[in-house]
Amino acid sequence: MNVARMIREARESLDDGGLHGSFLVRDLDSGDEIGIDPDLEFPVASLVKVPLAVATLERIARGELDGAMPVTVTPGRISTPGPTGLSKFRHPATVALDDLLYLSTSVSDGIAADALFDLTPPADVTAELRRLGFDGIAVRHPIRDLVETPAERFVPAQAHLAHSLAIGATTAGHGHAVAQLDVGRASTGTARSFVDLLCGLWRPSAIRPPVAARVRELMGDNVLRQRLAPDFSADASRWSSKTGTLLNLRHEIGVVEHADGQVFAIAVLTESRVPAIQQPGAEALMAQVARNLRDHLRLN
Repeated sequence: MNVARMIREARESLDDGGLHGSFLVRDLDSGDEIGIDPDLEFPVASLVKVPLAVATLERIARGELDGAMPVTVTPGRISTPGPTGLSKFRHPATVALDDLLYLSTSVSDGIAADALFDLTPPADVTAELRRLGFDGIAVRHPIRDLVETPAERFVPAQAHLAHSLAIGATTAGHGHAVAQLDVGRASTGTARSFVDLLCGLWRPSAIRPPVAARVRELMGDNVLRQRLAPDFSADASRWSSKTGTLLNLRHEIGVVEHADGQVFAIAVLTESRVPAIQQPGAEALMAQVARNLRDHLRLN
């Protein structure tokens, strides 16, 4: 199948599934890539935890922070509720800085991430990315801001109303009445900028080798495996990734390493027109489109 036809059919499938998205797949050795609107800017939600890990580990490598430093997190001090991790703790906990990196990146623990942001604020994370030569990702706020959306004002049975607002309140310029979905106020990035960062983590770059190795390890330990992982994890491949979710946004970035030596970086950023929290069909569709793009590069 030629590229134009494949892209056209992928767009049609996404539209039929109520999704609009930005995809990019790159062969990390040849540099060949294929995508769908890879330069479209999106609010990126928890994807910022990867740049946060890079910035924190670079500071540790420079001696500005100590990975063994104990950080005490008191319930209620950092108001970032979530389904797992420190938000479920009922008593103060003391956690080493390096272990907060695991919780933030691999478990997507928002409280752990905000404890890291207390040490390296969002603007400093963006500055660290620019120092390392990575443009296109802007980190503008801590994770706690992601739980101050209209969704928190509804009981669970009415959560679809918040999603309806998220879907209907966007502007032609990708602005939004909900600050966390407004590309001018939210933390943002593109599929291309995240693939560039993944390339810098898996191939030699300005990122220090021990830092890149640790981030690869953290992404390899990602426990959220419901989105792209079913299509990229196998006995003969390794999938390392990070997800991002906010209202009608569903994202994932990752790298698949095949036993034959081929390595592909993949970034998928999507928004849904369906006002529902649980959308397994959308997650499966994201993975299917991404896999088809990867297969095209792998076989051509």
